[in-house]
Amino acid sequence: MKLRDLPSVDELARGVDDPLAVAAARVVLARAREEIRAGAEPGDLEARVQEELGAARTARLRRALNATGVIVHTNLGRAPLAEAALERVREVGRGYSNLEYDLSAGTRGSRQDHVAGVLRRLTGAEAALVVNNNAAAVLLALAALAEGREVLVSRGELIEIGDGFRIPDVLARSGARLVEVGTTNRTRAADYDRAIGPETAVLLRVHQSNFRLVGFTELPSVGELAQLAQRHGLPLVDDLGSGALAQIEDEPSVRESLEAGADLVCFSGDKLLGGPQAGIVVGSAELVERLRRHPLQRAVRADKLTLAALEGTLALYLDPQLAAREVPVLRMAGEPAKAVRSRAERLAEAVGGELEETVSRVGGGALPLAELPSFACAVEEDLAGALRLGEPPVIGVVRDGRLLLDCRTLTDSEAEEVAALVAAARE
Repeated sequence: MKLRDLPSVDELARGVDDPLAVAAARVVLARAREEIRAGAEPGDLEARVQEELGAARTARLRRALNATGVIVHTNLGRAPLAEAALERVREVGRGYSNLEYDLSAGTRGSRQDHVAGVLRRLTGAEAALVVNNNAAAVLLALAALAEGREVLVSRGELIEIGDGFRIPDVLARSGARLVEVGTTNRTRAADYDRAIGPETAVLLRVHQSNFRLVGFTELPSVGELAQLAQRHGLPLVDDLGSGALAQIEDEPSVRESLEAGADLVCFSGDKLLGGPQAGIVVGSAELVERLRRHPLQRAVRADKLTLAALEGTLALYLDPQLAAREVPVLRMAGEPAKAVRSRAERLAEAVGGELEETVSRVGGGALPLAELPSFACAVEEDLAGALRLGEPPVIGVVRDGRLLLDCRTLTDSEAEEVAALVAAARE
């Protein structure tokens, strides 16, 4: 085919009963011209228009089956929501809500009121505030408490999280000035004490959630820093990162940090908490109110669907046993290896794969050294691409020439889906 043989946009779109037909025809013809110039044949243009129309209406954000063994998988949406959270989202999202309306008084209310009470109960804090993620929570805290002044941080806590996001950058955007104390591997309370001056506004502690220093190391405890901060009349802000309301391995809990003397604690909603993406700040009522009144708060506030999902998740934590069963992150992390093995054996039997003992991880920058005993179904490596492009996509781990489908991060029903998708991929 030559360029002059190509139909016009109107000719190609004629007869296609779709409001996107003309736009699809333009895209197809533009690609066809490039292919002809490169010496290739563009093929069936009408069929390609139909493909383009199908692609335009195919959802890009899709459900996926996580067979990686990483429970809080950042690339796969972090924490899956509990059914109770999903029900709250549907109930609140399908119509109007009292997001910022006080039903008792018949006047304007605050969106923060819907989760503040349960957060106070679960953490022991005086007050709570929710924004759209934990980086925003830290940014807001520093902007409200230390803009134009100094914030003291240990050199061993100047961490970088995913996608090149660094604590010093967050601090700089807040308008505060970073003062590094101690060394990479050893920082003591005395280092903070010597660095405190008239321009110091905040002591910031950053939990090393996504890495660990081992060997000749030292860091002051929250309690030690809290005593120092109180002596100098300064607030201590503890950035817990992942954050935890339930006991998970040796991860520090939000309540423990507050009880040790932290004035504000910032943490994520979609990691160890197992809820939606959110940044949660709890602690001193006076300090939380300063954050709430800061102009930046409106720019980073959480929307109604986030608050609904968070409220549904937090309600489960009022009964620790219920949370352990119903919050997917907690359920997967606490599931006995025997149960995971049984699921992997059923999957291996269904697809003709092999049972392989492996380890799962918590993920999401939490507990980097923790290894959870797990079991996977091993199948041919060349199935990885086909499963990744399936519906729903299945994401596993390619290792030693095989594709491992870790069953700690699959439910029983999802394992059955994976079995059917493996069979389809082999056809």
